[in-house]
Amino acid sequence: MIRIAIAATTTALFLTASALAQQPQQQPAPPPVDFSKVEIKTTDLGDHVYMLEGQGGNITAAVARDGIIMVDSEFAPLHDKIKAAIANISSLPIKYLVNTHFHGDHTGGNEPFARDGATVIAEANVKKRLAAGTTNGLTGVKTPPAPEAALPAKTYTGAFKLRLNGRVADLKHIPSAHTDGDTYVWFKTANVLSTGDTFTNGRYPNIDFANGGNIKGMIAAADVYLKLVNDRSRIVPGHGPVADKAALQAYRAMLVTARDRMEKLVKEGKSEADVLAAKPFADLDAKWAPSELASTNFIRVVYHSLADKTEKKPLLKRILRRS
Repeated sequence: MIRIAIAATTTALFLTASALAQQPQQQPAPPPVDFSKVEIKTTDLGDHVYMLEGQGGNITAAVARDGIIMVDSEFAPLHDKIKAAIANISSLPIKYLVNTHFHGDHTGGNEPFARDGATVIAEANVKKRLAAGTTNGLTGVKTPPAPEAALPAKTYTGAFKLRLNGRVADLKHIPSAHTDGDTYVWFKTANVLSTGDTFTNGRYPNIDFANGGNIKGMIAAADVYLKLVNDRSRIVPGHGPVADKAALQAYRAMLVTARDRMEKLVKEGKSEADVLAAKPFADLDAKWAPSELASTNFIRVVYHSLADKTEKKPLLKRILRRS
């Protein structure tokens, strides 16, 4: 009896240790940002359209005759610096602020810019995510619901046009890409495309699989963009420097390679721990991963976007619910 108990205890300990070994290591919290040291860099894209870089997602500012259309807003503590940088471009008011998705490094300025008079607009899922709060699929970190004043005042589904005097911005939703609420903004007359985080120039993207993101949607987004742009287009990515069509083509090729390799591993029944050990993107890392953590995170988000299954109700239950 004693031997059996010892054997059972040993087996249980072994299984527990094995399970723990397969759990991804907890990522260290990033150091807090000292926003007082952040400087805003402005790049002229032509035709009175500009890209602003600070801390967080890139910003686009398109000047019309009667106001400005702004795409994304970084973090609230940078509001005054961003506003000053835009004032150096034009004295006109910011009429519209477009959220390309719900993440805080793109929507943090919603409340202060709305207070200044800008109308915040986003795809409908952005408002839902901000209002409900979200959980990071990689870290488990929870973001609480945003205050009412930080929510988009106007939402759309599918497509929407913003019009100012001498300026049109085409907003279109890309489903299930970086998140489930992504918007790209096309300034056709300026030949400028703002992509949000569906495109990150020269680095692996984050795919927020816990909030509707999927690598297949990321590839679909790149396909849409490649049909819009030409060799003279200026592309404002979610992160990274201003891009051109060639950079976008290279990005798409990387995504397709990553999808194909991961799909094979998923079909073979590999676990997250298995694919991390396999390092399926090792040859891509030199160009696309600025750190080991970035490499690991990209493996994990691609894996989960392909391996995780959305729970579906049985057909009979769905029919009964409708009746």
